[in-house]
Amino acid sequence: MKIEILGMGCPKCKQLTANAEAAVKELNISAEISKVTDIDKITQYGVMMTPALAVDSTVVSVGKVLSKDEIKRIISK
Repeated sequence: MKIEILGMGCPKCKQLTANAEAAVKELNISAEISKVTDIDKITQYGVMMTPALAVDSTVVSVGKVLSKDEIKRIISK
């Protein structure tokens, strides 16, 4: 599983990254978590508001910081 945090590195982006890392750890799954900070790559996803979360190249959240539990629900589907 590939999880991408789309954002320029703002505090909300950092919080979303921390929440994603905690969710993966709690579910005890193997996932690659990466940050996408290049604005051109972010807009290629169709994202106009950050932070955004993409799972396996599909954007699942835009413009808000998902909680650890919300991320767990998304990635355990």
